[in-house]
Amino acid sequence: MGRGRVQLKRIENKINRQVTFSKRRSGLLKKAHEISILCDAEVALIVFSTKGKLFEYSTDSGMDKILERYERYSYAERELAGTDSESQGNWSLEYVKLKAKIEILQKNQRHYNGEDLENMSLKELQNLEQQLDSALKQIRARKLKEKEKELAQQTPWEQPNQGQNSSSMLISQTLPSLNIGVNYEARSTRAEEEGTRPQPARPTTLMPPWMLRHVNE
Repeated sequence: MGRGRVQLKRIENKINRQVTFSKRRSGLLKKAHEISILCDAEVALIVFSTKGKLFEYSTDSGMDKILERYERYSYAERELAGTDSESQGNWSLEYVKLKAKIEILQKNQRHYNGEDLENMSLKELQNLEQQLDSALKQIRARKLKEKEKELAQQTPWEQPNQGQNSSSMLISQTLPSLNIGVNYEARSTRAEEEGTRPQPARPTTLMPPWMLRHVNE
C-alpha cells in the first residue's frame, strides 16, 4: 500500500514543520541545480526560513547579475504596463471625441438637406441660411472660373471662327434684305412699257415755233 498524498496546508507541529522544511529545502536546491544544468538556464533561488535564515542558490553567472537583470526586466514590464494602460485611456477618450464629431457632422448634413429643422431656433436657421448662401457663392465663382478656363484652352482656329460667325450673325440681323433681282425686273418692265407707248415725233431740224405750228396744221 502506497503512501497517502500529503495535504498542502501549514504544519501545526513546530518540530515536524522544521524537519519538513529541511527536507524540502534540500530537494528544492537540488531541482534548481538540475534545471540549470539540463536546460542551460540562469537560476537564482532565495529562501528564508521562519527564523529568518537565508538559503540561496545561483548559477555560475552569479546572484548579483541575475538580480540586476531581473530588476531591469521588471522595470521594463512596469513601464510597458503603464504605457498600455495610459494608451488605452487615451484611445477611449479619442473614441468619444470622434464619435461626437461624427454625430455633429451627420446632424449638419441633415440640416443642409432640409431635414430635422423643427427643433432649430431662429438664430440657428439664420446661421444655416448664411452658410448655404456662402456655399452657393463659392460654387458660382468656381463654375465661372471653370468656364473661363475652358474658353482659354480652346484651339486657336476655333476662336476666329467663332468671331466670324458672330460677326456674320450681327450683319445679317442689322442690314435689311436687298431684293436686287425684283427691283431690276421691275425697272425692266417699266422700260418695256415706256418703249411701247407712241412717242411724238421730234423734229430733226431746228425750226421756229411759228413754222412748226403751220406744219402741224
